[in-house]
Amino acid sequence: MKQVIVGLGEALWDCLPEGKKIGGAPANFAYHAGQFGHDTLAISAVGNDALGKETLEKFNQKEVKYIMPQVDYPTGTVQVELDEEGVPTYDIKEGVAWDNIPFTPEIEEAAKNCRAVCFGSLAQRSSVSRQTIQKFLEATPKDCLKIFDINLRQNFYTKEIITNSLHQANILKINDEELITIGRLFGYPGLDIENKCWLLLGKYNLDMLVLTCGVNGSYVFAPNVQSFQETPKVNVADTVGAGDSFTGAFTSAILAGMSITEAHRLAVEVSAYVCTQNGAMPKIPQELLERIK
Repeated sequence: MKQVIVGLGEALWDCLPEGKKIGGAPANFAYHAGQFGHDTLAISAVGNDALGKETLEKFNQKEVKYIMPQVDYPTGTVQVELDEEGVPTYDIKEGVAWDNIPFTPEIEEAAKNCRAVCFGSLAQRSSVSRQTIQKFLEATPKDCLKIFDINLRQNFYTKEIITNSLHQANILKINDEELITIGRLFGYPGLDIENKCWLLLGKYNLDMLVLTCGVNGSYVFAPNVQSFQETPKVNVADTVGAGDSFTGAFTSAILAGMSITEAHRLAVEVSAYVCTQNGAMPKIPQELLERIK
């Protein structure tokens, strides 16, 4: 197996007002990193049902490579409601296939050949998938880039899961609302945004912390580096998958040896473009892809 970039966790259908679209942060991340020419894999599980079959067909159409064992649980779905600005709220069904990802020999092999992996808190809500994610992270090479895209949803997280994930990650990606939640959970609500970020960076020995603040821009914090980029003004179709495209582009750029500032700028432009398109997996324009040589 070649060295791969892996999105690990939930594979599901976003049931949007205009119909259902394939989604889940790990598959979105793998799709976007793959557009930049990397060998990528989405790792999850699907049900032995019509929706599971349709999931794999859709990934084949989108040319997303995957390891998705079929399990005896329904394929995941999420009811998505969009507000007037196109910002989503989610109703995420429980007891589904991606809650039950088995740690198979094929998944272990992918871990051993993993160049970078993006994982979140959502797929760790159940013990089966949580154990698989932990085993995967432990099986990766020492120089594997581990991105914890925290992705807090509903009440599907605990302080223990977040702490363990932070200890295993090199990069934390978090948004401004999640940072407030973490501040409360970890007992430092009084600190301003930047000080919270520096504190998390130091306490968990992270290489980088990426903070997105919606229309108010985004930051990357690293030892002796702070990058800020304004959010471009665009006509938003919806913001579903925009954060995953940011992470996919940023990871691709960092692995290609771009500076933090250059990688950050590219990630912002990619995610702004994805906001102008419906659904989580649009094709990124060639001029953006060519920024990574």
